[in-house]
Amino acid sequence: MEFLDFAFMQRALLAAVLIGITAPAIGIYLVQRRQALMGDGIGHVAMTGVGLGFLLSTSPVWMATAVSVLGALIMELIRWYGKTRGDIALAMLFYGGMAGGVMLINLSPGGSTANLSSYLFGSLATVSPADITAICWLAAFVVLVTVGLRRQLFAVSQDEEFARVTGLPVRALNLLIAVTAAVTVTVAMRVVGLLLVSALMVVPVAAAQQLTRSFRATFICAVAIGVVVTLSGTVTSYYQDVPPGATIVLLTIAVFIVLTLLATPLARRRARAAAAPSADPAACPIPEQQAAAPSLHG
Repeated sequence: MEFLDFAFMQRALLAAVLIGITAPAIGIYLVQRRQALMGDGIGHVAMTGVGLGFLLSTSPVWMATAVSVLGALIMELIRWYGKTRGDIALAMLFYGGMAGGVMLINLSPGGSTANLSSYLFGSLATVSPADITAICWLAAFVVLVTVGLRRQLFAVSQDEEFARVTGLPVRALNLLIAVTAAVTVTVAMRVVGLLLVSALMVVPVAAAQQLTRSFRATFICAVAIGVVVTLSGTVTSYYQDVPPGATIVLLTIAVFIVLTLLATPLARRRARAAAAPSADPAACPIPEQQAAAPSLHG
């Protein structure tokens, strides 16, 4: 436990816990909406914010937050109004965000693409006290939204038409989900990296779904998986000197594979148990008996 003696590891572990909570917390709504790759697109756009932060000599985390929120809002508007050209517009937004980040950071004083590496793939040593302050505030916002409005967000993610009929502000909630996803990307980029954060939003949720059936249970299980893999990946990265983002994502995929293997025989037993009553003649009459019944009374 000597790694706790280092201030940079204390900051990295705190950031890891916050990432492990927030990424699956918003990811469950994205998976429900079939927008699993939204986080990846926001990560591309956030690169422009990082480059702008270097160019203006201000916090890359806060600049990335502002730019990614704007990008997420544009993505949601494209989803509403883009129609047949929407995929092209999204592609231009994603690749334009990546190109803008590279260009801006090269234009900044003393900047080069090497400065982007820690933001793209994560880094333990570069998590500063200012980053931790920003991450804590942003994570608090994500938790407040995803837990406090879970019923409304679930309704919108499950069936927009039904949510609209019940009187929920569907468009406002959709925009809120997009903004919260953008904030989560910037929370995670210092440890996991912009190019890998989408996996931490999606894979823990998919892993939890192998064992759970209700939304509440899936939410709790996904967050638990997220915290375990982010902490484990951060500690492994320290001892093995490997990239934290890649380590966390590979551990998350490993957990998904293990839970899938464990869940397969469990699902088979459940299926056999559900089919057993229908196979019992005393519990369910055979078709011939059902067909003959009317004639006996006719």
